[in-house]
Amino acid sequence: MPNPNELAPLTVIPGAIRFNTDSMKLEYYRGGPVGFGTTTQTGEWVNLTTDSPDIQTGGARGVFGAGFAPAGGNLAMDYITISTTGNAINFGNALTTFGGSSCASSTRGVFFCGSPGINNIEYITISSTGNAIDFGDVTELRLNNPTSVSNSTRGIRAGGMLIPAFAMTNTIDYITIASTGNAQDFGDTTSLRARSGSFASSTRGIFGGGYGPSPNASVNVIDFITISTLGNAADFGDLINAQEGTHGGCSSAIRGIRAGGGPGTYRNVIEFLTIATLGNTQDFGDLSVARPVGACASSTRGVFGGGYVPSPTTFYNTIEYVTIMSTGNAIDFGDLVNNSRHNLSGCSNGHGGLG
Repeated sequence: MPNPNELAPLTVIPGAIRFNTDSMKLEYYRGGPVGFGTTTQTGEWVNLTTDSPDIQTGGARGVFGAGFAPAGGNLAMDYITISTTGNAINFGNALTTFGGSSCASSTRGVFFCGSPGINNIEYITISSTGNAIDFGDVTELRLNNPTSVSNSTRGIRAGGMLIPAFAMTNTIDYITIASTGNAQDFGDTTSLRARSGSFASSTRGIFGGGYGPSPNASVNVIDFITISTLGNAADFGDLINAQEGTHGGCSSAIRGIRAGGGPGTYRNVIEFLTIATLGNTQDFGDLSVARPVGACASSTRGVFGGGYVPSPTTFYNTIEYVTIMSTGNAIDFGDLVNNSRHNLSGCSNGHGGLG
């Protein structure tokens, strides 16, 4: 077995997995260069986290929250155990953040505002149930769904539509999840847009697609950041399909998935990429219905919930799932309990950003 501290040869493909017989741990290869999640120019082997919420809490838990319902804003949050199937259970209520975005550590879920004139950040303890608690304020008032990623320590929000100007923004801001307080400036995305889908590994955050200023409408650009640093996003590649309003991004530590899309063109497409590399997405499979969805994940399974299409007006409470390291169409999981909603955001205590 090679020395785990020895540099991997240049022929190793980023995202490759090996079992290190010296450390008795699984490792994946994280590609360079320095400044993009590695400490060497050629890349390095990194331990896959073997501890998980399955050990500590009986299973990774996903929380869907704070979307729009037929009567308007809906503050209800639902939760599921990701490794099972079945209907969601009521978790509690958000304070104000319907239509926003969310992220999580292994213990705490954070919801960023998406409501007109409200700048709240709120949090929950994922392993419990109950109403959200005030965290602090965001740097800008944004409507039309910013998007969020996180690792175990830092939560990051990007893009959206500014209030009251109704203009797109490329601002990225961040928080430290274990604390409370106001968000701080991180940098900028490569373009102005709202409604992007997003996911992360423990080192890298990915923002894909969205809705840009007219006449560019739906965009297929994918950006990435290094979560532990500050600075502007860089180009990663392109989506197969320009998808706006998806919010259906989730990941393991290795692979990221985006699902669904709309408004504009409503899509059922699921795409994937390898987070440690650069390049375009590839086809994964399809959702059961073309719609925008909320998403959450464990280390092995991605789950998509909710959705809305306007013609004829239909709100979906469907939950479905995929096995992240495979490909194929989504499979029925169960139903949401708190009304059929769209613009849902989802988070979990077992997603790929936690290692």
